[in-house]
Amino acid sequence: MAQKPSIPKGTRDFNPEQVAKRNYIFNTVRGAFETFGFQPIETPSFENSDTLMGKYGEEGDRLIFKILNSGDYLSKANEEAYKEKDSTKLTSTISEKALRYDLTVPFARYVVQHQNEIEFPFKRYQIQPVWRADRPQKGRFREFFQCDADVVGSQSLWQEVEFIQLYDTVFSALKLEGVTIKINNRKILSGIAEVIGASDKLIDFTVALDKLDKIGEEKVKEEMLSKGISEDGISKLQPLFTLSGSFESQIESLKSILSASEEGQKGIEELAFINRAISELGLSTATLQLDVTLARGLNYYTGAIFEVSAPKQVNMGSIGGGGRYDDLTGIFGMKDVSGVGISFGLDRIYLVLEELGLFPETVAKNIEVLFINFGDKEALFSLKAIKQLRKQGINAELYPDAAKMKKQMNHANKRAIPFVVLVGDQEIESNTYTLKNMISGEQLKLSLDALISHIK
Repeated sequence: MAQKPSIPKGTRDFNPEQVAKRNYIFNTVRGAFETFGFQPIETPSFENSDTLMGKYGEEGDRLIFKILNSGDYLSKANEEAYKEKDSTKLTSTISEKALRYDLTVPFARYVVQHQNEIEFPFKRYQIQPVWRADRPQKGRFREFFQCDADVVGSQSLWQEVEFIQLYDTVFSALKLEGVTIKINNRKILSGIAEVIGASDKLIDFTVALDKLDKIGEEKVKEEMLSKGISEDGISKLQPLFTLSGSFESQIESLKSILSASEEGQKGIEELAFINRAISELGLSTATLQLDVTLARGLNYYTGAIFEVSAPKQVNMGSIGGGGRYDDLTGIFGMKDVSGVGISFGLDRIYLVLEELGLFPETVAKNIEVLFINFGDKEALFSLKAIKQLRKQGINAELYPDAAKMKKQMNHANKRAIPFVVLVGDQEIESNTYTLKNMISGEQLKLSLDALISHIK
């Protein structure tokens, strides 16, 4: 007995309805990207291993899917590493390529490789799948799509302003209200660390601070103490633990807290600029919120940091994020190319729209009209009409076999096709079509023009 087929863990099949809903999100995001002047690029699904390895840290390297060399890959393997079962040394001799882990490093490679062809500032978007050899769990997959937009070659804060507007535009188009765009700045976090005498422990300090909402003030203080941050330094943080209120009032509080830090003051100025612009321009559905505990991607971001939260009635993590980086291409030898970028969490956005019932009823629309097949003569007559319907943008098809009418009707019902057309000798003689509404059961005999008009 043949073994039942399966797919690898952490991957998914998508049925027609799911693909239609995913495409609805893709097309909405893509439309907004292009409205804002971003240009599409695509990079290969796999890159040379040396392009990817060492760019994501030790943990990231471990999660990169390696591709075995073609042919007899063991013939060129490092024999010593093979005997010692040293996978690290062995991998480099039997695998020269790897599936891309994200879209950012391939984008950096693209910019460096094509720098003489690119007009800077360069606004690019990319919607492609990535692969990670992660442990599959709910909401975490080994193959998933990323939707990224970046601007490189400009330090202007107007780019950050535009990205906030872009987020708002997409979520407005998706009818997703109550989204919160959280913003912070790496310079503010650096300034806080400087003020409390923990500049050398910036990562430890921010990792602990980032947990404030989850574990509470006392636990955060305990973790900071365990990382070697002094009690005197932690006491200086007290105003941060209770920082709340409007964006403007938090900015004023930060000015006082960070008065002794030049770096911190610069971060405050940048956030104040962005907030003033957004206040003037306005947002449709999203809310901009300052969150000084936000520290995602701290090893990577150098200025603004974004994270987008779903509406409160949905129990979901972030549905987007990004920030400013000052040296994206430096990993490939092209220094001082500043950039800023954001991403959309497609899978989580899908789950949010599904839970809130926000997908349009027509999003999964497939065939609108099914022509019943009574035989070759009737089928040919039907196909002439189907050709005209398709020209008018109506999705129509002929049932391929002259099967029993009940079977064809059941097929239409199972596929939720709203109309069927019946063509027999009488219809052919009178050059008409019998249209049946599968919901109401109503039947009408119509000319071709009237048929098209009625369906539309």
